[in-house]
Amino acid sequence: MKKLFVYLKDYTKECVLGPLFKMLEVFFELLVPLVVASIIDVGIAGGDRAYIARRFLLLAALAFMGVACSISAQYFAARASVGFAKRVRSALFRHIQTLSHAELDKLGVPTLVSRITGDTNQVQTGLNLTLRLLLRSPVVVAGATVMAFLVDFGAGCIFLAVIFVLALVIFAIMKICVPLYRDIQARLDGVMGKVKENLSGARVIRAFAMEGQETEKFKSQTGGLLQIQQKTSHISVLLNPMTYVIVNLAVIVLIWTGALRVQAGLLTQGAVVALCNYMSQILVELIKLADLIVNIARAIACGRRIEAVFEIKPSVSSSSASENELDIEAESEILVEFEDVGLRYGGAGADAVFGVSFAARRGETIGIIGGTGSGKTSLVGLIPRFYDATGGQVRIGGVDIQKYPLSRLRDQIGFVSQQVELFKGTIRDNVRWGKWDATDGEILRALEIAQALDFVYENGGDGKAGGLDAAIEQGGKNLSGGQRQRLAIARALVKKPDILIFDDNSSALDYATDAAFRAALRRVSGQSAVFAVSQRASSIRDADRIIVLEKGAVVGNGTHQELLESCAVYREIYGTQFQKGGSQT
Repeated sequence: MKKLFVYLKDYTKECVLGPLFKMLEVFFELLVPLVVASIIDVGIAGGDRAYIARRFLLLAALAFMGVACSISAQYFAARASVGFAKRVRSALFRHIQTLSHAELDKLGVPTLVSRITGDTNQVQTGLNLTLRLLLRSPVVVAGATVMAFLVDFGAGCIFLAVIFVLALVIFAIMKICVPLYRDIQARLDGVMGKVKENLSGARVIRAFAMEGQETEKFKSQTGGLLQIQQKTSHISVLLNPMTYVIVNLAVIVLIWTGALRVQAGLLTQGAVVALCNYMSQILVELIKLADLIVNIARAIACGRRIEAVFEIKPSVSSSSASENELDIEAESEILVEFEDVGLRYGGAGADAVFGVSFAARRGETIGIIGGTGSGKTSLVGLIPRFYDATGGQVRIGGVDIQKYPLSRLRDQIGFVSQQVELFKGTIRDNVRWGKWDATDGEILRALEIAQALDFVYENGGDGKAGGLDAAIEQGGKNLSGGQRQRLAIARALVKKPDILIFDDNSSALDYATDAAFRAALRRVSGQSAVFAVSQRASSIRDADRIIVLEKGAVVGNGTHQELLESCAVYREIYGTQFQKGGSQT
């Protein structure tokens, strides 16, 4: 939690003024019982109505000043806590953006969403309450005890005994509850993960009529969360009744001993009322303190979860090398080179890719094919450093890609992934992710190559009802799978990168559209190296070279015709898709 305090450095003034105004409010409140005691002992006992009226005006002034201080304290506490939460949330979001796919896969989306939203909100609430009440409650308790000693030493001893017993009760309950709050947050992550899984997979669940089973699984998870929340609530709820019982017993003792001392002439009636008022103040503040401790415990648990994300160091780090230090072989025909490359995911028992060596020249199209789980996506994911190779070396322009600044490296690459992600906005906005200053002419050209112009303008080409200003919902939910893939292809093409990677980008395209796209791409690819990953032999058969993968290793490297003659794996893949009358062509 201490590491998060750095985000409070710009709110030092608010962190000082908030508690300071609360201390002033406490000072005014502690004076009230003394004023009431004087009204009883002097005004009422002597029948002095003028004195009583003056004291009532004093009470009103104390109340007004107390309210003003309370509002000021709330303002500064809110300003500090909201600003702090904003900075933490922004920093956490930036840090998450630096994490590689390995860390994101390990953490999972649900827990990251939970930490950047719910956990940050809980820390914000905890900080707000801390600035307003953490000092207030102890100061009221201490101040009331001191005032009690000033009124009567024996009564002050009763106050000390009550505070000691209450402190033991609060400490014992919090020691049990704090670990339970951490468990609650962990279980909440699991529930959020299940919700995300079911919402994203709603079509599959309905297609297989699994609503009932998934509902039962969700009930089981929420039931576990409910049980631990109930257990925590049953323990923490003991604070209020136990506090009330202890303090009310103390009030009874005060009244009993006070009555005896009044009869003996050692105390006045007003002093007894003042002592009871101070005890009531302690009761109220200890109840607030108990609730505050509960919220602070939750905030600390959430803060540690946020810190845990900050402490994760990205496995893929960006180099600080300058353009001159890279020493890129600009004239070299070889653009991308793999040398004995291997990749093993964290915690995996075997390599996803191993012993891969080949080179891609400028203007060359490399097809990559293989069965499911053969390592196709893993292989091309090494080029933009989604993951770092655990063996061997990947070079671009003769330079190890780990020496490139990530922004420089990825600026050379246009990538279309298997899972297409579009963002809420317009078609123009989404295509411009590839190049923010792209003109409409460049966007239209990219859409034309991607075979997307037909659906972009099918609802009207006036730029209003459709066209480039057509609205895209979050995730492209208002588009078909093929439309989403074509927009993703246009997004990669508009930047005119040195390296184009298409990771099974034609899975949702019909054969005619796929063929038209490949033909258009060949005409414009120029000096770019193109990597086309596909499970369709038809999508890569015209590539300059085809890499065949099986269980992470290269088992074939050549043209379509060469592989038909020399690679059994490729022959089998091609045969199952194009065999006609027992012949292969």
